[in-house]
Amino acid sequence: MPVIYFVVPCYNEEEVLPETNRRLLIKLNRLIDSGRADEKSRILYIDDGSRDKTWDIIMGFHSECESVCGLKLAHNAGHQNALLAGLMTAREHADCAISLDADLQDDIDVLDEFVDRYKEGCEVVYGVRNKRESDTFFKRFTAQGFYKFMKYLGVDIIYNHADYRLMGKNALNALQDYKEVNLFLRGIVPLIGYKSGVVYYNRSERLVGESKYPLKKMISFALDGITSFSVKPLRIISNLGILISLLSVVGILYALISYIAGVAVPGWTAIVASIWLIGGIQLLCIGVVGGYIGKIYSEVKSRPRYNIEEFLN
Repeated sequence: MPVIYFVVPCYNEEEVLPETNRRLLIKLNRLIDSGRADEKSRILYIDDGSRDKTWDIIMGFHSECESVCGLKLAHNAGHQNALLAGLMTAREHADCAISLDADLQDDIDVLDEFVDRYKEGCEVVYGVRNKRESDTFFKRFTAQGFYKFMKYLGVDIIYNHADYRLMGKNALNALQDYKEVNLFLRGIVPLIGYKSGVVYYNRSERLVGESKYPLKKMISFALDGITSFSVKPLRIISNLGILISLLSVVGILYALISYIAGVAVPGWTAIVASIWLIGGIQLLCIGVVGGYIGKIYSEVKSRPRYNIEEFLN
């Protein structure tokens, strides 16, 4: 029987944690009773620099039940770094780790299938949403557009999969060798290889509280994913520059012919419009290139992705 760790990143989750812990403990005990998990299996909460009582609640869970562990980061490192910290910690104690969000919108009833796929030889098992009916139209439209755009850019990403997945010991050891500072685990994990499987589930509404991923963070996360795994935007800029150059040549020829034919009409509207258009495109292109340069700057510094302040085990 495998030792399984549930890895749960938390940021200001004091409202939802009591119910989350109750449900996860029930599920963990059922996995143990059914022979799918070893008695040494644990729930590992990672406090990502929360400003509320999240860590106090985790310490309370740990003091009441030895099946609950806690990892406190020294500062807010971000969801992906907090998740990585939990996975790397679980790697030292478990045969496999299952990552899931603290709000339990991901259906934990399918965890039995996760473990069954693992026992069948899958080192990675992806939780994939059947549908997105619980999302607003805007979120559903933008999320699906993001996955399709990533596919278009050539990124190997699992459609409608977030960070609900199981990773075995071999996959976790391989993940340790990926040293990117700009983490996008949804893109990194498929690169690892190994046999993988998919489990489909329905996502429910958040139990209580508000999402810790507002629109601003979602956009930033999407841009990180795009620029971390594809240089195609740079190629698009190059092609755009070639296209504009060709159009400029056509415009110059038209202007010369009009001047020679004596039909040129003095005017400033077209000139001003073209200047604004070209200026806007140039600024956009410089911004995209700057984004890549910024990532290079972060990677070259090679600063630690997280620092652990305390570990309850």
